[in-house]
Amino acid sequence: MEILQTGFDDLLLIKPKIFEDNRGYFFESYNKRLFEENGLFYDFIQDNQSKSKYGTIRGLHLQLNPFAQAKLVRVLQGTILDVAVDLRKNKQTFGKVFSVELSENNKNQLLIPEGFAHGFSVLSEYAVVSYKVNNMYSRENEFGIMFDDKTLNINWEIKEADKIISEKDSKNELFDADKMYF
Repeated sequence: MEILQTGFDDLLLIKPKIFEDNRGYFFESYNKRLFEENGLFYDFIQDNQSKSKYGTIRGLHLQLNPFAQAKLVRVLQGTILDVAVDLRKNKQTFGKVFSVELSENNKNQLLIPEGFAHGFSVLSEYAVVSYKVNNMYSRENEFGIMFDDKTLNINWEIKEADKIISEKDSKNELFDADKMYF
């Protein structure tokens, strides 16, 4: 397993070591010992999974303290553009966007620490996304930032006419650089 820096503190790209032969492939998608040997101490307590069709944009979602969540995101089928926005006011990357393509082919994962808003767009016909979280969901502490916020200027790599947004996500708030999210 290779752990790559992204230029954002604690936001990491995880590249698994894949063993392939004529039967198919094998890889460890998560190994607590290897994470801890690399200074990554997360107690993942729940796995979530979603299936979405092309053009779907989910997010930008986050849980505010005391229910903030770290996520370990991967794609089981299809391809997504995974997006994280740093909302940690004390970081130089506050308000900055990181995006990376995750797919069933590259098998990469994105480790998103607490303090980030998260979202993704589906670039393939459909995508099945799986992610671990280290804290329980709390309706009272959930928060959303608009996917098309002009300040963040995220290129979701989806044509305007093809974008599919949930009613709930269409009511998210705009990013506020003066707000103390974390």
